[in-house]
Amino acid sequence: MSVTAPEGFIAAGLHAGIKKSRHDMALLATEDRQPVTCAAVFTQNKFCAPPVTLDRDLLQANGGKAAAVVVNSGNANAGTGEAGLHDARAMGVATAQALGIDAAGVLVCSTGIIGTPLPMDVILPAIPKLGGQLSVEGGAEAAKGILTTDHVAKEVVVQGDGWIIGGMAKGCGMIAPNMATMLAFLTTDADVPRDLLQAMLTSASDATFNTLNVDGATSTNDTAMLFASGRRGTPSDLDGFGRALEEACRLLTLKMAHDAEGMTRLAHLHVTGAASDAEARIAAKNIAENNLVKCSWYGADPYWGRLLAAAGSAGVALDVDKSFVSYGGIKVAEGGTNCAHDAQALTEHMLGQQFRIEVNLGAGNGEARVIGVDLGPGYIKENSVTS
Repeated sequence: MSVTAPEGFIAAGLHAGIKKSRHDMALLATEDRQPVTCAAVFTQNKFCAPPVTLDRDLLQANGGKAAAVVVNSGNANAGTGEAGLHDARAMGVATAQALGIDAAGVLVCSTGIIGTPLPMDVILPAIPKLGGQLSVEGGAEAAKGILTTDHVAKEVVVQGDGWIIGGMAKGCGMIAPNMATMLAFLTTDADVPRDLLQAMLTSASDATFNTLNVDGATSTNDTAMLFASGRRGTPSDLDGFGRALEEACRLLTLKMAHDAEGMTRLAHLHVTGAASDAEARIAAKNIAENNLVKCSWYGADPYWGRLLAAAGSAGVALDVDKSFVSYGGIKVAEGGTNCAHDAQALTEHMLGQQFRIEVNLGAGNGEARVIGVDLGPGYIKENSVTS
């Protein structure tokens, strides 16, 4: 019941028939059906899906309020044109009718394959069923209903001082900074002004969701939403609430990283010594998306030359003479060439499922962090078919 752990929220999930057998729809709503404060961040892909367009417009029009969000998985309703926008609106209207509320307060999210019309013949009949199954205990079922190729549901609860943050997410492929093929739905019973809540979600997303890079592919549907019922009042420590929100997002990010398609090893990459933070982010992205680098991670090979080569081709400042590379705090290269190190300790670090890498560009004080994954046969197998 993670997403329904805060006071004021109910949820449900079920198998509608979009997918062959697994849950493929979910509904999250306020317990009293009243709209509450809602903050959201969306994909930066200009080829965004109709549900993203719909949600942006709704939140702008109603001042950032929502009473429910309905979600389908298995079909992204992307690349579907005006018909796709019509279908997204129809999902919102059907949900509003099932809950007895105004459609202006219903958000819609979709995730799955691109370029295929939604099977509305199975989606619309399932929405009243979702409405009838809503409960505080329904959070776990909802967390299953938003998954696509994920292997496990991803849920989180963070306890605050008199308030709670709950959340659920999906995502394991087509993930790159500026979000991913990921959906995240967070709830809280704290009362936080909408502008501040939006700023906190944006900041938390930048520090967590936007550091995950599975394959460099930015999705058409990425969405993270935060609903605040306000049932427990305003936190006495708003900064503490912001930190707790970031922690909830961080935990969900790590759950997505560990469930990444074909993943066997996870790299915590820290680019330092850049001319600016912006250049550090560019270099980190170039390294994490480099297939030669990712293959070396799969083989647990501390091939530092590939890291510097990827950084050197990123178009950012790099002073090779001042650069260095380390794995797990063990410096393996300095000034663009090998340096003496403890080979046994290095091997032991690289054989773990997670390892730490620092690439210092020697050009300034800028830095950035990225969570990257290896590239092996599992990823290719997962992405060689569309369904």
